[in-house]
Amino acid sequence: MKVEIKIPAMGESVAEAIISNILKPSGSFVKLDEEILELETDKVNQVLHAPQNGQLTLTVKKEETVTIGQVIGYVDSDVKAPAQELPTTQPSPPKEQKPITPVPPSEAKKNEGETARVTMADFVASVKETPQAALSKPPSETAEIGEGTTTRKKMSSLRKVIAARLVEAKNRTAMLTTFNEVDMSAVIKIRGQEKDHFLKKYGVKLGFISFFVKAVVAALKQIPEVNAMIDGDEIVTFTSYDIGIAVSTERGLMVPVIKSCDQLNFGLIEKEIENYAKKAREGSISIDDLRGGSFTITNGGVFGSLLSTPILNPPQSAILGMHSIVKRPVVVEEEIVIRPMMYVALSYDHRIIDGKEAVLFLVHLKQSLEDPSRLLLDL
Repeated sequence: MKVEIKIPAMGESVAEAIISNILKPSGSFVKLDEEILELETDKVNQVLHAPQNGQLTLTVKKEETVTIGQVIGYVDSDVKAPAQELPTTQPSPPKEQKPITPVPPSEAKKNEGETARVTMADFVASVKETPQAALSKPPSETAEIGEGTTTRKKMSSLRKVIAARLVEAKNRTAMLTTFNEVDMSAVIKIRGQEKDHFLKKYGVKLGFISFFVKAVVAALKQIPEVNAMIDGDEIVTFTSYDIGIAVSTERGLMVPVIKSCDQLNFGLIEKEIENYAKKAREGSISIDDLRGGSFTITNGGVFGSLLSTPILNPPQSAILGMHSIVKRPVVVEEEIVIRPMMYVALSYDHRIIDGKEAVLFLVHLKQSLEDPSRLLLDL
């Protein structure tokens, strides 16, 4: 019996995928649930498994674009796998003989016990006597351009899609960025005081992201215009607080979403972040992990970024960029003091978010982080 292999649904906004890798070639015999190929979308990679035991037939090739629901082959259970034959002993191939390089005349003289200096005539004579094959070199993997070199590799399918989406975000939105700075003294103090108790109770370390998630939720409640998106000629405002956390992986940037952050405490948020980061690194993150989200936080500070302009994550209308914490002189109550400061950046779609709302959002975020007690009182 032949069982068709179809491209499964992979999220609301995913209409097509790319065959990134074929793990089992057409004509091979597979077992139930054995991995046969990998699919790449703009959000995540997904592996397709064999629906039954039998002979595999694929009608697609690597790098081919497929659509959701498309039949890309089948597994025929009526075809039986041939019996495996024992390997026969093969005679060892003859050893490759190395070419004999002629000895220059001057070297021959040395071997005879005479001391002689290598002259230009001796060197030229030795080169002429050396076979051309011995002088040839393997082709270089780099192509020379002028005085330097360059290497080339094909852009991955996922990187192509990411690039297209970033350009689309720039071209189809009225993106603008506003900045502020946050004194992180209070957050750092709380982390230092409670890190051991926090680790013992929740089994994860207390990081900065959970403070920012809670501060973002508080700011979104006060400025709901930021927690919205455009759908056609309508503005859709979210009443839930599902925050995406950008995670950098070898395959590219992924944004898993922490659902209902307003209902989670610091410990549960940190656990979710650690779990998603692990899954992203291992390549086991799923479409459901990336689905939804009304606002995104990205942390360039872990790589040493002092200030940057984050790009929107469509269809969301705003994204917050965190940066490095650097000790700088600032004025506090008419005195110059040294404080650990962080620049924060809010990129937003100016079509639905005005500058006033963007600035007020960052001011509220700043107040919550510089006085974390506000988060406990829901101010």
